[in-house]
Amino acid sequence: MTEPTDTATEREGPFPGFEGVAHMGLTVPDLDGAIAFYQAAFGVRVVYRLGPLDSAAMPMAADGRDWTAAHIDVPGARLHMALVEAPPNLALELFQYDAPADRVRVPPRNCDAGGHHLNLRVRDLDTAVDHLTAHGCTPLAGPITAEEGPLAAMVSHYLRDPWGNYIELTRYLPRRPHPATGGPP
Repeated sequence: MTEPTDTATEREGPFPGFEGVAHMGLTVPDLDGAIAFYQAAFGVRVVYRLGPLDSAAMPMAADGRDWTAAHIDVPGARLHMALVEAPPNLALELFQYDAPADRVRVPPRNCDAGGHHLNLRVRDLDTAVDHLTAHGCTPLAGPITAEEGPLAAMVSHYLRDPWGNYIELTRYLPRRPHPATGGPP
């Protein structure tokens, strides 16, 4: 018989020291407008604001690259940022880049490399969609439902925020018993 082992690596899994998600970062074209939107729509509070941070005014990296090229992979950046949070666990780091001049000003689509969405769990999907629509979001067709399979316990609806970032709202349904067996679906 093999004795069970209890090493820290086995308890933690393959990513040593992983504790959870700290925040999600979103780049927006208007930091003040984004803060106002997230305050009105989600009740966030501003934890901090920084900027402008300009690569031209920052020390060069040891390899000769400017600070923003070396640390955030954006040569010649000039940016403003803010961390906003809302209980119980929403934290967003919002960025507004004023440079470089060749930055893309439209967020990627879901199918594009780097595409993303923020998923929020809600109790009442229709009320949540109406609330975000009233605050400037654009709803896509919905809701998305599945009658069976691994997604049958949820209903969701996608929207775009005022800058085109995707937000998915999800309501989890009570698990229904399987109609033939009475057991789990």
